[in-house]
Amino acid sequence: MMNNGKKRKKVPPSVPPRKRRMVCLMSEEEVQIVDRYLETYQIKNKARWLRETILAFIHQNMEDDYPTLFKEHDMRR
Repeated sequence: MMNNGKKRKKVPPSVPPRKRRMVCLMSEEEVQIVDRYLETYQIKNKARWLRETILAFIHQNMEDDYPTLFKEHDMRR
């Protein structure tokens, strides 16, 4: 089997294997939107993209919601 000159990256042993599955149902229109996006930006690994996109969104929200010493109104004075 030919791999067209592409080398596969090996996952370092320090990365724990993914054993938990999450399932998400989407409408045909939503799937078309995602597929069009992946094609436009030449993203080949859909699972990795979904995982990274979801986790980046969650991480950003957690940073935004992190409690601070002062409220935003007080800091803008």
